[in-house]
Amino acid sequence: MPGSPNRIDAHHSTMRCLAAIGRLAAPYALAIAAAMLGASHPLAQTWPMKPVRIIVPSPAGSPPDTSTRWLAERLSPRLGQSVVVDNRAGAGGVIGASAAARSAPDGYTLLAVHQGTLAFNPHLYAKPGYDALADFAPIARNQVGVQVIAVHPDVPANNLAEFIALARAKPGGMIFGSAGVGTPPHMAGELFQRMAAIEITHVPFKAGNFAATELIAGRVHYTFNTVAATLPHARAGKVRMLAVSSAERVAAAPDVPSIAESGLPGYDYSTWAGLCAPAGTPKDVVARLNREIVAIMEDPEARASMAALGWLPFRNDTPEAFAVFIRAEHGKWGAIIRQAGIRLD
Repeated sequence: MPGSPNRIDAHHSTMRCLAAIGRLAAPYALAIAAAMLGASHPLAQTWPMKPVRIIVPSPAGSPPDTSTRWLAERLSPRLGQSVVVDNRAGAGGVIGASAAARSAPDGYTLLAVHQGTLAFNPHLYAKPGYDALADFAPIARNQVGVQVIAVHPDVPANNLAEFIALARAKPGGMIFGSAGVGTPPHMAGELFQRMAAIEITHVPFKAGNFAATELIAGRVHYTFNTVAATLPHARAGKVRMLAVSSAERVAAAPDVPSIAESGLPGYDYSTWAGLCAPAGTPKDVVARLNREIVAIMEDPEARASMAALGWLPFRNDTPEAFAVFIRAEHGKWGAIIRQAGIRLD
């Protein structure tokens, strides 16, 4: 009968047996769960087992190539594997970035990124071939640098104020040579032109070294380029550096004033570079790379090297913070590029 003592005792006995079985099985269940979690990204436990490739969407000898090789040399011994640089230049970085976006998310292909790759190109091209915000897993920044405005020695301007006055007196007469439409030097020059209220003639080249060659030859009047690339020519008397683009002076060229202190208050343009992986790369691999890069960038020897190259000291990002930074840069430069009406297709 329902509710009889025999049936109640049988029910209690069954429940006690089930509880006992549960207690016995719990450790095995936990072990199985832990094993499943540990196996969620088996690659992360053995990575890296072979050389790691960094795609640089710029030509050999360019500033992005130089800074990436600098990092690769220091990253290789920390990973216990070779870190090789693969230059995939063309279309302002689109070719290399597109190749990286299509690569396997296994931690063995990385992409050297900068403003042009993730903040400029998405707005310069209708179809760049990759989604800057969705196709990559940000790892870390490894550089914050500046541009320097330099003129040919024959330009009758010893400082930026005199140069601006000269440009205003000859609308369109000053020829600005850049590393190409949509590159950081071009954007630094675009911002300068707008804030200085001058009219110039822009001549884009395939890379910054070509613009530098034309400046030395006197076929362009001024350029924006990195401090590291410009300083040797300035010391040789082949060009004259007028001002750096950052809000403050840089240690590599302490006698060169900033554009802001030279007559354009509020002007501040800094470049940045870093590493990304294809979207879907295991988070443990991304985290490992971030830790290694942060350790490299915080080393005193590295800090001294950065200062000598004209880079700025900065606080290293977590992958999450770098992602937020990229999104902000993407939005900021999208608005500027639309306002300026700059397009590459």
